[in-house]
Amino acid sequence: MEYRLGLIYGDGIGPEIVREARKVLDKVCEKFNHTFHYEELLLGGASIDVHGVPLTEETIEKAKASDAVLMGSIGGDAATSPWYQLEPSKRPEAGLLGIRKALNLFANLRPAYLYQELKDACPLREDIIGDGFDLMIMRELTGGLYFGERKTIEENGVRKAIDTLTYDENEIRRIARRAFDIAGKRRKKVTSVDKANVLDSSRLWRKVVEEVAAEYPDIELEHMLVDNCAMQLVRDPAQFDVILTENMFGDILSDEASMVTGSIGMLSSASLNDTKFGLYEPSHGSAPDIAGQNKANPIATILSAAMMLRYSLDLDKEADAVEAAVQKVLTEGYRTVDIMSEGCKLVGTKEMGDLIAEAV
Repeated sequence: MEYRLGLIYGDGIGPEIVREARKVLDKVCEKFNHTFHYEELLLGGASIDVHGVPLTEETIEKAKASDAVLMGSIGGDAATSPWYQLEPSKRPEAGLLGIRKALNLFANLRPAYLYQELKDACPLREDIIGDGFDLMIMRELTGGLYFGERKTIEENGVRKAIDTLTYDENEIRRIARRAFDIAGKRRKKVTSVDKANVLDSSRLWRKVVEEVAAEYPDIELEHMLVDNCAMQLVRDPAQFDVILTENMFGDILSDEASMVTGSIGMLSSASLNDTKFGLYEPSHGSAPDIAGQNKANPIATILSAAMMLRYSLDLDKEADAVEAAVQKVLTEGYRTVDIMSEGCKLVGTKEMGDLIAEAV
């Protein structure tokens, strides 16, 4: 089979980790007789350096022409990078928000899975970890506070900032259906997270989610307030299967869930629209402090590539092979510095990519 894949190398450690993921994808092509045609796209700081803006129409159009896009990390050091001297709409992260909106990527999937080999890196007590956990956070990505109307004004001599949180029922319904569909392939439980005791948007969220749940009688639904969910993630993460929530709550909870696994460098993510198309990226940032030093952990990007194979290309066997290769390399004791523990073998970014590609 032939596929067109967009590659956004990104900023900071982005180019290093995408190169290793591409190495693994090339091995998949070799083993399973596929052909991937790669198109390199600019986004974020890399786009600012060339075009003066973080996102161009050319990048959007090339992304739309692809079957899927794999992306490294976007952004830099806000304290030192000239990118952050620009107005907010011209900074790297504005490009990320822009491409999500332009491609209608409304569903963000972020798994949090604890590898048994990395239990020592988990900050939770062993009695809390138990047999481990495997959860998926489904975050609505193109609505809510981040995309609502905003302004800063002066009122009676006092500066005042206003951000607007809005959702309509169609935005809620489509993300809820995605969550229930994915739960149906997992352990058949959805935890919908909101702040319905305070917010009108959350009360509508809860009502629409309940309407959708009626279409999935075999899926268990529970509601949980966001502050309680934040607590439960560190108290008993194994209770969760699929967590469904709005944009800002999902942003916060998915970062919390990622650190409960012990290293954000291990966690993949996918952003999907209402077709098979998706944008796949690691959950971590661009880590400019270690860029170019062969220290970055490429596993999150490699696992994002596996998600791309599964969700956008319907190549389940190939995705299984990549995930099994990651497991094999960890079982053999190889570690990058962020997940290193006593008795293991320390390797760099490139070496980790080589090992996983060889194990595919």
